[in-house]
Amino acid sequence: MGQGKVRVERDGPIGRLVLDNPDRRNALSADMWRAIPIAMRDFDADPDIRCVVVRGAGTVAFAAGADISEFEKQRSGPELVHAYEQLLEDAHASLEGSRKPVIALIHGFCIGGGLATALSCDLRYASDTAQFAVPAARLGLGYGVRGHARIVATVGHAAAREIMFTARRYSASEALAIGLVNRVVPEAELDTYVNAMATTIASNAPLTQAASKTIIDTIIAPHGDFSAGKAAIARCMDSEDYKEGRQAFLEKRPPKFRGV
Repeated sequence: MGQGKVRVERDGPIGRLVLDNPDRRNALSADMWRAIPIAMRDFDADPDIRCVVVRGAGTVAFAAGADISEFEKQRSGPELVHAYEQLLEDAHASLEGSRKPVIALIHGFCIGGGLATALSCDLRYASDTAQFAVPAARLGLGYGVRGHARIVATVGHAAAREIMFTARRYSASEALAIGLVNRVVPEAELDTYVNAMATTIASNAPLTQAASKTIIDTIIAPHGDFSAGKAAIARCMDSEDYKEGRQAFLEKRPPKFRGV
């Protein structure tokens, strides 16, 4: 059995998708990635659900990324890497592709795959204690094309380069300043604020919202040839640096990258 689960809740016109793996700061296991598209298909098929809220269990984390403890088993060879990346692709596509507005409610850590999940939502509201980062460069990972595209579409290429090259953490106020989140709310007020926002959205015309979502997604959709970028990602995932990054993480020590 994998670690963690995805809980599905319904509250009138609001659907909630809860990333529930608190022992690992809601890190997303393979089973959790698989569960997201299933949950979103159910929400999409339910005419009574008019808005979806994605959040982490508790207030410590939205999601502290993919569950790196699984990487030796799930992402240690080209075929496994491809299969795992497809899980992520399907999960993110189910959030982006929903015709219903999707909100990320962000407490605490929103890191790596957690941030990619939040960026696949339409709106992001964060507590004033939230923290954001993409630590791929500290792990030797090749961060996916979809994740890069969403970061660039959200914050622009200059901020995206800093996020990716430095792998540093951003505070909630820094994230707001570069447009990574829509609004920052005091920790104790966030749940109430997002519930009110979701209720407002759920009361508006769903066909108009679906049309706007389609048009906006079309405007920001990348049109370039990403074959070279995908090849570069594959080189990362087949590199000695990636092995070193995984091992260093498990051993809780700084990695020693050599560029090979």
